[in-house]
Amino acid sequence: MSVSVQRADHTGGPLAQVTLSALEHHEYCPRQAGLILLEDGYADDAATIRGTLMHQRVHEPGQQTRGAVRTLRALPVWHDELALIGVCDVVELHHDGRIIPIEHKSGTYTPGGPADVQLAGQAMCLEAMFHRDVPHGLIYAGTTRRRYTVNVDHALRERVVSAAHAVRQTVTSMTLPSAPADQRCRRCSMRDMCMPRVLARTKAYTAAATTLFLPRPEAAWDD
Repeated sequence: MSVSVQRADHTGGPLAQVTLSALEHHEYCPRQAGLILLEDGYADDAATIRGTLMHQRVHEPGQQTRGAVRTLRALPVWHDELALIGVCDVVELHHDGRIIPIEHKSGTYTPGGPADVQLAGQAMCLEAMFHRDVPHGLIYAGTTRRRYTVNVDHALRERVVSAAHAVRQTVTSMTLPSAPADQRCRRCSMRDMCMPRVLARTKAYTAAATTLFLPRPEAAWDD
């Protein structure tokens, strides 16, 4: 399944590599991705610590075979043409040729959310590496302890390419995206670092200050 790919940057050089985790961060919040990529910023909360503990097992490289399924853990993946790199939590190799990436999340699963883009990026990398179609993947949600099937269709693949392009623009411009200051901020471990409520009102503060300190019209002064 083909997608529109930009094979070089504006200078004609090769594309800068983008990690699959950066795609998810950007899809959740471009500013969050910018803080991580440009300022090496990150902060833990209960949710991120829970996710780290959950990934300790799946991030230990290894493999096992049970019946007709070979399971690979912590598999490094890449896509040279798209300049994507990352690590798959789990990849199942079935004897009938199917390749299924499985992304583990500690929280709940939101259909069509950022995790879908990260998983689709994994599928596209696996396709490039194994030269086989990977039409779908699975997301395991720790909260519900269920696997959810994600169809890696054309629209989702385009989201991967678009997100990768946006991440490169953020890194190239060295400019942090604006703060969204919406419901996403409540669940973000980086809100204290980001200060979304303050920065979202920058224009209002500037306008108020401008009005406050505007020179008054010349007035007639009594001698």
